[in-house]
Amino acid sequence: MIRRAAIALLLCAVAAPATIAQDAAPAAPLRKPDVRYQPSPQKKVRAMLDLAGVKPGDVVYDLGSGDGRIPIAAVKDYGARGVGIDIDPERIAEAKANASAAGVAGQVDFRLQDLFAADFSDATVVTLFLWPDINRKLRPKLMALKPGTRIVSYWHDMGDWKPDRTIKGGLLGGDIHLWTVPER
Repeated sequence: MIRRAAIALLLCAVAAPATIAQDAAPAAPLRKPDVRYQPSPQKKVRAMLDLAGVKPGDVVYDLGSGDGRIPIAAVKDYGARGVGIDIDPERIAEAKANASAAGVAGQVDFRLQDLFAADFSDATVVTLFLWPDINRKLRPKLMALKPGTRIVSYWHDMGDWKPDRTIKGGLLGGDIHLWTVPER
């Protein structure tokens, strides 16, 4: 894991020397992450993007994007624009390296930001794999998005905001929930 992180940081340093100095130690997260990093299984990534009906022209934001697999898949497999937001610089470096390896580095954007302060108002799709309390804390910001914006959460719901549709977890566990921001 340390070797993989070191390679990812090196790739980012070569790709963007103004952002990460080659001799610099990895930056600390902006603050302690709200959830423990746990990547979504690839089958769940596809199921989330399918449930959201992602298509070319969509702008897919993944809040707590980790290694970048959701924004990368949105770009590579669905022709959408992908944006990942994560608070951990190690995850951002890994995501950028993964995007480069997938051949989509110029088509996906990874931002080192606090998801509670980040601007994702241009999203047409938002994906989440966070904790229930974090989903509920984000809910006002999600509800303020443009009507019709689709929100997909792996595993956790939004409290009393009932999803439009839920796909049961099956053998892999973890339901996937879909909400659509309503007209005001």
